[in-house]
Amino acid sequence: MKPLIVGLLGLTVAALSAGQGRQTFVGTITDEMCPNGNHTRMRMGPTDAECTVACVLAHGSRYVLYDGKTEYILSDQKTPEEFAGQKVSVVGTLDAKTKTIRVESIAAAD
Repeated sequence: MKPLIVGLLGLTVAALSAGQGRQTFVGTITDEMCPNGNHTRMRMGPTDAECTVACVLAHGSRYVLYDGKTEYILSDQKTPEEFAGQKVSVVGTLDAKTKTIRVESIAAAD
């Protein structure tokens, strides 16, 4: 009987963990130096997109997703460049401790 109970508990834990895994996040691709998407302070280019890319390339900042309240660091630091300054949907798994999304995909949002 014990193996059955242990097995059922294991399935329950696995199901709960899966529910907390992969999520879709919607927000704007920006950078750590201008995490809320307001680039007036840095203004490293004529557009928000150019400022974002310049901050990453010239100042070692990282791409983040800003959802209107929170910025999330993106594990993929290559793909966001093509979406800089744009509203996107990011599919991935959130590490709540580090506020990092392990990115599976990024696509333009509607």
